[in-house]
Amino acid sequence: MKKLFCAFFFFLFLVNSSAQKSDYSILSIPDSLKQNANAVLRLDQMDIVIASQRSMNIKTQRIVSVLNDKGLNDIDAYSHYDKTTSIKNIEAIVYDAFGNEIKKIKRKDFRDQSAVSGSTLFSDNRVLYLDYTPISYPFTIVYTCEVETSNTAFIPQWYFLGGYYLSVEKCVLNVTFPKELGFKKKEFRFNGFNIKKTEETDTKLSYSATNLIAQKQEDLSPNPADLFPKVMMGLENFHLEGVDGKATTWEAFGKWYGEKILTGTTILPEETKAKIKALVGNEKDPVKKAKIIYDYVQKKSRYVNIAVGIGGWRPMLASDVDRLGYGDCKALSNYTKALLEVVDVPSYNTILYGDRYKSDIQADFVSMQGNHMILAVPNQNNYIWLECTSQDDPFGYQGVFTDDRDVLVVKPEGGEIVRTKIYDDRGNIQEGKGTYTIDGAGNFSGTLKIASQGSQYASKSRVETMQPNEKEEHYKEYWDNINNLKLGKITFTNDKENIRFTEDVQLSATNYGTLTGNKMIFVVDAFNQYTGNIKRVRNRKNPFQIQRGYLDTDEIEINLPDGYSIEFLPSNYELKGKFGEYKTEIVKKDNNKLTYKRSMFLNKGKYSNKEYDEYRLFMEQVSRNDNAKIVLTKN
Repeated sequence: MKKLFCAFFFFLFLVNSSAQKSDYSILSIPDSLKQNANAVLRLDQMDIVIASQRSMNIKTQRIVSVLNDKGLNDIDAYSHYDKTTSIKNIEAIVYDAFGNEIKKIKRKDFRDQSAVSGSTLFSDNRVLYLDYTPISYPFTIVYTCEVETSNTAFIPQWYFLGGYYLSVEKCVLNVTFPKELGFKKKEFRFNGFNIKKTEETDTKLSYSATNLIAQKQEDLSPNPADLFPKVMMGLENFHLEGVDGKATTWEAFGKWYGEKILTGTTILPEETKAKIKALVGNEKDPVKKAKIIYDYVQKKSRYVNIAVGIGGWRPMLASDVDRLGYGDCKALSNYTKALLEVVDVPSYNTILYGDRYKSDIQADFVSMQGNHMILAVPNQNNYIWLECTSQDDPFGYQGVFTDDRDVLVVKPEGGEIVRTKIYDDRGNIQEGKGTYTIDGAGNFSGTLKIASQGSQYASKSRVETMQPNEKEEHYKEYWDNINNLKLGKITFTNDKENIRFTEDVQLSATNYGTLTGNKMIFVVDAFNQYTGNIKRVRNRKNPFQIQRGYLDTDEIEINLPDGYSIEFLPSNYELKGKFGEYKTEIVKKDNNKLTYKRSMFLNKGKYSNKEYDEYRLFMEQVSRNDNAKIVLTKN
């Protein structure tokens, strides 16, 4: 009987062990969650306990099954720490495809490095991160971390679905907070997702979600942050950088930030003040003074990448930037502000989300937001925006990193939500003027002058700073429609006063024209041919977005080879619709000379998934006409 009992106990032990292993087995993941997924979040749980205005504890557990190498980024096993934030514990356990433990990774095995390279002033800002190279796929990582901080200004945003090609088996958010701190939240896009609010009282908030299917990225889809569900959270009474703060209105928040965080950071050495006054001289115009100061900062300083929230929200002292010659976005903006103060030009620190993809400060949710800082210089009823991290941008130019979005301007009387510069679609101009010649063997040679303004200036002016091999790669990609392309002399004119960038390019190619018997065939539009491919998407789910519109105009003179006559010339073409306007015209000057004119205008906008096919057909028609060919016959 005793042996029978022991055998039965051993059997139960095996079953229990097997059940525990199977928890992390890939086989236990439903097929529906594997579809379109590079990784599956088996469990994504965060427990936030706000004990007081000056104390917050965050526990994180992520169980991630990585199905292939593209899913490695979804492990997300890292944590920042500094003087105000400590990591209480952090570890990871790796399991193979069958749920067998492979490796246990303790804190000492995590990489520990400075969060800010090249700056001794931020040596206390560090990051622990998991650097794991898998033996094989698939595998599972169980990551746990506990962090304590005195900063309660930043409560992490909670993303139920963190990105494309990631499915979620279960995610849980639990938040506990004192009633008197004024906890608030804002929910985004819950409809259509299996999300439940499991608890909501005056001291607790909990959500859970299950079986969130992986979403495929479709062409021109919005950023996942604007497409998938999330929750923003904040406190009306918070603590930051050793100072208690209030976030009841933007006016009050901005006033607090200016008085408690920024005060005392703009003090400069007397010799620097004297130098700046001498530099500005007798100039009285505030804008011209600001231009002189901006040029000085660009020549003197360099940018060090320290994200807002790392290195604190209190900028480096202006005196330190002056001495060292470098800083992050906060430091360089604040330094420029300090220099402007010396010559009596007002300016305001401005907080925003900096990215090529436009994201707004949420105007109806007063809280710590943003990841970037620029400077606003008042000019009559408007602002001149200064990107102080750039050593190349023209004065007052807003590139695609900061344009057309809601930002927080921190003025002495308080904060104000303002829209940054909106470039009109027709102001985002690229003008092409040039000529090309086709010889009797079908070889091509030409010159082209391209002038770019508006948001197109931002993408073109960077070419000037490229290395020679990078420039060649850029132009060969730009003119991928021309085989055997050979570049000649290239010169640039960067008119920063009028914010206009001009490229003068000489180029040639062999066999551009195809010879067949006594005929020669070649594409008329050599210089600005749309060769993109808007993919056909069956049953498209997502809306699509054109972030920035533009206007391209081209006028090209074409010299035809001697001894040939025109057999076929493409017809003039015009296309109009909700997405824009397109027009081409070919003017025959004489037997050997043509003028080709093209204009392409595209509207920015947000469109429904049902309009995608219409847009695809619009661009297909543009592509087809851009590829129109001329046929010559040998005399």
